Amino acid sequence: MSVFSTQLKAARCGYGAAVIVAGGSGVRFGGDKMTAVLAGIPVLAHTLLAFQRSEMIDEIVVVSRRDRIQAVYDLCHEYNITKAARVVAGGDTRAASCYAGVTAVSDRAELIAIHDGARPLVTEKVIEDAMWLAHKHTAAVPAVPMRDTIKQAEDGVVVATPPRSQLFAVQTPQCFQADIIRAALANAVQNQLDVTDDSMAVEAIGGKIFLSLGSEENIKITTPLDLALAEAMIARRETQCE
Repeated sequence: MSVFSTQLKAARCGYGAAVIVAGGSGVRFGGDKMTAVLAGIPVLAHTLLAFQRSEMIDEIVVVSRRDRIQAVYDLCHEYNITKAARVVAGGDTRAASCYAGVTAVSDRAELIAIHDGARPLVTEKVIEDAMWLAHKHTAAVPAVPMRDTIKQAEDGVVVATPPRSQLFAVQTPQCFQADIIRAALANAVQNQLDVTDDSMAVEAIGGKIFLSLGSEENIKITTPLDLALAEAMIARRETQCE
């Protein structure tokens, strides 16, 4: 995509904000994965830099653990994340943390992208495709088709095999028109809904979710193996650019 066409899309979409959710405990990783070093800089810095570069993002709000708020401000300063507007404390659940983020976003925001801080390899194209689709259709999430056959099981016994052609692995950033996601997350928090991603909160109030094209490289850092895979992917990108 050319710089001109990207800026044209941004102009048509209006003011865009990103909420970066970076408050996880990192139990499966064995430590704070946001500060883990990936290709020489922290995982969270990679994530923030991707949104800093995007022409569709005007403002960034980071949701962090309360004891990490100052450290995140310091990281934003160190890596010149000029779009970072504020860092806020997360809640006890995914929905509560995301709601804290979207309520901290400026009232100017017309679109809000919610992204896992632990997805450092997200590209500008993945961000912008999802934002553009949300602008057109209210809510959009990046996704990739499932390669594996999925089995539904109960008590260790297979009860169904859903058609693979209908299954997609969803990623972030999940992008929404601002009023819709604020209302959806408020409802999820108020009714203590068990939502594992933000689009589920929108589905709960009757919203329709559209799929944009994700990327197989847009992995989430959950274990040390994921960090090693991310290192290999960055090295591959650098080789392709040479």
